[in-house]
Amino acid sequence: MRILLTGCEGQLGRALTRVLPEHGELFAVSRADFDLSLPEKMGRILEELRPELIVNAAAYTAVDPAETDRETALAVNAVGPDVMARWAFRNQAMILHYSTDYVFDGENTAPYREDDATNPINVYGETKRAGERLIMESGARYLIVRSSWLYDAVGKNFLTTILRLAGERDELQVVDDQFGAPTPTWWLADTTAYLLMRKANGVLNAAPDGSTSWHGFASAIIDEMKKRGRPLKVRHLAPIGTEDWPTPAKRPRNSVFALTRLHEEYGAASLSWQDALLPVLDRLPKTERPV
Repeated sequence: MRILLTGCEGQLGRALTRVLPEHGELFAVSRADFDLSLPEKMGRILEELRPELIVNAAAYTAVDPAETDRETALAVNAVGPDVMARWAFRNQAMILHYSTDYVFDGENTAPYREDDATNPINVYGETKRAGERLIMESGARYLIVRSSWLYDAVGKNFLTTILRLAGERDELQVVDDQFGAPTPTWWLADTTAYLLMRKANGVLNAAPDGSTSWHGFASAIIDEMKKRGRPLKVRHLAPIGTEDWPTPAKRPRNSVFALTRLHEEYGAASLSWQDALLPVLDRLPKTERPV
């Protein structure tokens, strides 16, 4: 099987380059090669490579800048996936696309199921939901994987930011009233490989088991790194409310997923978010700050 992977230089894309070759001949393209905001160029490359499976790990993920850059976010998160999905339909290919907890408003008191009503509360979530809809309406075979709170040992993400700040400051303030399941890229890549093997389709929630707040996640990171002997300056981690940390884009309070399809329909093994964190921390430099 010929597989096209977009966004290969991103955090998730790098992790996927490890597992996708097990499923076929991999063509991994970066933004420079395959820009989702340039439909004509995308079409030419699709015709040249003629993939049987398109794995779209590219996205506009800058949540706050998206509030004032809606046009670019829409092009990358919706128009680009639409181009790929319509090509897949015409050529009897499949598209695997990654989406987000931000398609929900976070007002549910229970974990979100795949068929719960979406109601994005920021531009990023709106454009990701638009991309989902266009893929669903394309007629192509698809798997849309919704995940949450993605992080890795390298790159710009919550984990690397917390460790950088914990090495610089005595006290950190972290939001304690938004809840989700931190998801490492290694876990999502491995789960993707498993779902491809099981021929999963439709919309599917994918995250480790359990949930925590951003404050709880930060506490786990710092505690585990101290156990590993990492020198950190931080002495106090203060919980604060969302209203105490205003941002241009609103964030959902509840980003917890129901994982019934993942575990019961497809038989994916359970792993807590705490256990999923440990291999990521093991990959960090022992004494140097993460990139």
